[in-house]
Amino acid sequence: MNSVKSILEIAKETIEAESKAIFNLSNLITEDFSEAVNLIYNSKGRVIITGIGKSAIIAQKIVATFNSTGTPSVFMHAADAIHGDLGLILKDDIVICISKSGNTPEIKVLVPLIKNANNKMIAITGNKDSFLGQQVDYVLNAFVDKEACPNNLAPTTSTTAQLVMGDALAVSLLKLRGFSSKDFAKYHPGGSLGKKLYLRVLDISSINEKPEVSLDTNVKDVIVEISQKRLGVTAVVNDHKIVGIITDGDIRRMLSNTSDFSTLTAKDIMSENPKRIEADAMAVDALDIMESNGISQLLVEEKNIYAGVVHLHDLIKEGII
Repeated sequence: MNSVKSILEIAKETIEAESKAIFNLSNLITEDFSEAVNLIYNSKGRVIITGIGKSAIIAQKIVATFNSTGTPSVFMHAADAIHGDLGLILKDDIVICISKSGNTPEIKVLVPLIKNANNKMIAITGNKDSFLGQQVDYVLNAFVDKEACPNNLAPTTSTTAQLVMGDALAVSLLKLRGFSSKDFAKYHPGGSLGKKLYLRVLDISSINEKPEVSLDTNVKDVIVEISQKRLGVTAVVNDHKIVGIITDGDIRRMLSNTSDFSTLTAKDIMSENPKRIEADAMAVDALDIMESNGISQLLVEEKNIYAGVVHLHDLIKEGII
């Protein structure tokens, strides 16, 4: 059985080998890359990305990245393409072929068929002098000296290089389009990522109870308000505007320090100038304020009018954390 040390050494060697190959890609970037980006950016069609074997899997990932960042893309398996799926390619579509060798039988059959239809073609290949490299309009050189596989056989470093080249294309296009976080949210409405990008404070606080007392509310009624609204806090308001806050912690401290609180009012135990947030602010911004101030609740206001409370537990429930 291999020792833990030898396993760790293998892991480190693999990571180092791939990182060196990826770093070298920056030396292989030519004007073909910028021309390919401009071609896609100015295109009226989609990007069809194809490959065979492991390259096909990388193609699917690049398609997913393109679609999520504003570049409409479709995956087409190279083997299926020559058995009917060529119908996916429309007049204005651009085709990206991914192949380490650029000389696989499927690619040699597929490329002439695409050229006959006059679609522009881009290659991501480790061999710019291959059949694929010589036939396309633009070549993105993803050459690697060797695979991380000790037998130099299993696609490892080469597929990582292909993926990185695809990411470079996606990010270049993203920046050209001025693709913002709001745009990103349109394509990622689900999960915690989407919620961080579109969920607003009001979406959460409007579901909660809205605890509030006035300056002259007696402490007994303050305690009842906090207990009934189940948020561990109440706002102290005057003319619908926030003037203070009372938390269950304030109540506990008062009970520890005062034997007779029958004459006390909210004004006597509240904290002035509490932290607050606008109702239309992003929920993730509320989390930042809570974390930086070590608090669990945040009062919400809308145009300087008290609008409710957002609690740390709400953000956890929504998956913001």
